[in-house]
Amino acid sequence: MQIRISVDTHGPGLTEVTPEVARWLKGVGDGLLTVFVRHTSCSLLIQENADPEVRTDLAAFLTRLVPPSDDPSMSYLRHTYEGPDDMPAHIKAALLPVSLSIPVAGGRMALGTWQGIYLVEHRRAPHRREIALHFRPD
Repeated sequence: MQIRISVDTHGPGLTEVTPEVARWLKGVGDGLLTVFVRHTSCSLLIQENADPEVRTDLAAFLTRLVPPSDDPSMSYLRHTYEGPDDMPAHIKAALLPVSLSIPVAGGRMALGTWQGIYLVEHRRAPHRREIALHFRPD
């Protein structure tokens, strides 16, 4: 069983998709969910969904870790013609997962109390991102 969902982002940061995924899984039974983002400049994470400061701090850390290509520390980059955020977005997507595997029991994801699924946007401009969901029953 498969579906694709679209997620509108608003620049760098984490956008939670847990509720949409949970709605789709309702009543499917036990199995394994695969979540896959179909782009090369964003990622997926399972992260805390209680305190929004966690998302803000993660986004800030990623920017410090991999600054835009117009930062002097990134002068070694060659792929710069798509803007100063493009190649750094590819680097971040290479460091973070683009797919997740989540056990499902009784039609519910076996996430921890404070865990949620997030699309991590690495580009500055808003984008419409596509996530493929695949459920494999036991």
